[in-house]
Amino acid sequence: MGFVSVLSLAQELAGQRIEPGDCCIDATAGNGVDTLFLAKAAGSGGRVHAFDIQETALNSTAARLSGELSERFTGVRLHLASHDRMKEFVEAEHHGRISAVMFNLGYLPGAEHEVITRPDTTLAALDCSLTLLRPGGVLTVVVYSGHPGGAEEAEAVNRWAESLPQREFQVMCYRFMNQRNHPPYLIAVEKRQTVK
Repeated sequence: MGFVSVLSLAQELAGQRIEPGDCCIDATAGNGVDTLFLAKAAGSGGRVHAFDIQETALNSTAARLSGELSERFTGVRLHLASHDRMKEFVEAEHHGRISAVMFNLGYLPGAEHEVITRPDTTLAALDCSLTLLRPGGVLTVVVYSGHPGGAEEAEAVNRWAESLPQREFQVMCYRFMNQRNHPPYLIAVEKRQTVK
């Protein structure tokens, strides 16, 4: 039995925090893998907001959802918007009550590599995510550094994560150390239940 992948661990960590009826966020919808996972975890009474700046990504996400979820499931909202605007789209009553926010940085798999996540909007979205999370909630960030612009974004995200105050957040990094070609790695942030 091998080690779990960074993508699987991100879902495992998020799934541990999500209860039926919760509100969650997929900050980078892509092809909808995490959106579908969050929707199933939150259940028919839950709400999932998924963001992407590419209509192709949201179409792919919608197709994945329609093939997997019951027609009665109406809790997913797809937003053609940058993830740094997430607070505008999440209902005010869910501010500070989100159980999980998931990011997959980089580019849309199977699409052109020119459209990528960028440090300025990613850092703003990460900051926003922390304000939306409930105590005990988790933020997962799968970081890809091998594409043009990826190393700069990875460095910025690493600095951001390392600077989070220990009294308010726990931060972990999961990565494979001896793989070539810049394998992705996971940064996970837990918002502490109480400040110690």
